[in-house]
Amino acid sequence: MKRSMAVLAGLLLATSVAMADKGYQKTGTVVEANDKSITIDTGKEGKWQFSRDAGTKVEGDLKKGSKATVYYTMSATKVEVKGGKK
Repeated sequence: MKRSMAVLAGLLLATSVAMADKGYQKTGTVVEANDKSITIDTGKEGKWQFSRDAGTKVEGDLKKGSKATVYYTMSATKVEVKGGKK
């Protein structure tokens, strides 16, 4: 019984995390990288700049000219509602 509850709790946690923020990714050549941001050039879509902090995991040697894939989510920080239906 305890094992079933643990498995169920794990599944619920995984589902809620997956639903929280849809993940995206972009692959390109690193144009610039520092402690606060990473900029990659994807070619057709141009340059993309991503903010980063101490919690951003980096696997490999992140330097200008390297090919990198950035995994990111889009999360609102503020919403202002103006006008519209009452």
